Amino acid sequence: MARVTQSIRGPRAFFWIVVLFLGLTGKSPAQTFTTYVIPTADSHPFSIVGGPDGALWFTEWDGNKIGRITTSGEFTEYPLPEKGSQPVWIKVGPDGALWFTEHVGNRIGRITTAGEITEYPLSTPNSGPWNIDVGPDGQTLWFTQEASLQIGQITTAGVITEYAVRLSPWDMTAGPDGALWYTERSANKVARITTSGVVTNQYEDPTPESGPNYIITGPDEALWFTEQFGDKIARMTTAGAFTEYPVPTAASQPGSLALGPDGNLWFTEHTGNKIGRLTLTGVMTEYAVPTPNSNPMVLEPGPDGALWFTEFFASRICRMTVPAN
Repeated sequence: MARVTQSIRGPRAFFWIVVLFLGLTGKSPAQTFTTYVIPTADSHPFSIVGGPDGALWFTEWDGNKIGRITTSGEFTEYPLPEKGSQPVWIKVGPDGALWFTEHVGNRIGRITTAGEITEYPLSTPNSGPWNIDVGPDGQTLWFTQEASLQIGQITTAGVITEYAVRLSPWDMTAGPDGALWYTERSANKVARITTSGVVTNQYEDPTPESGPNYIITGPDEALWFTEQFGDKIARMTTAGAFTEYPVPTAASQPGSLALGPDGNLWFTEHTGNKIGRLTLTGVMTEYAVPTPNSNPMVLEPGPDGALWFTEFFASRICRMTVPAN
């Protein structure tokens, strides 16, 4: 049974505090969600990250803005210079600014914590930049170009290098071996590329048509990723050995994956409308999101020790406390 308390914070940023008790395999701990409505209606927030200023920064896919929310729920929004850019992923760069991809705008963007935006056009037209992250050297950023079958590198000065790959790259992470690892969702593979742009390995996902989705490097120096259409969380060593963990909710479409402040792996379930937790030993727990059909998209730990995630369909930002056990 859920108990819901609602109150008002400003003209649009009201929140829900919801305490949920779930019984999946035994009794799971009490869980609290706080939900904030984005000022721009139907903005469809996608990615979110904790900024160097102690706030959370997020992209607004249809709002065409970069948003900022404090841990107390106060919003600021920064419109992008060009309409219809569709910003997707956002990460903190090595220079202390926020870097993001513009999927339709075909640019890499940079925004300072003061809101100053700089954009860098890509030389390949309609390349579809998607994910972006800091590379293994900690000095440059790397990004996937899923439409042009390329992986790009950009320095903090805006110098871009593009490398052709064999299949369409989706998400990417700096691996524990000094290389970059990325998912090939349509090809059902996980691949490795060196920092000099050479693809050295491609591993077939053991579940056919599973749709390898978002990938991170775990604290165990293995690669962990979600299987969107296989409804599983997968672990893969750098030698290509797979272990898969089924998500209890059928047709849940697990999305993004992040390492939580408790040392466990946390993930979103797009159609399951839940947040999942997976220990490194394979114990899985799910928590229902209070907003119906919200499509939780990307989840990241915040500077306040909580987990924050975007609700794409609901155009909200949600904060979730991390259970003590």
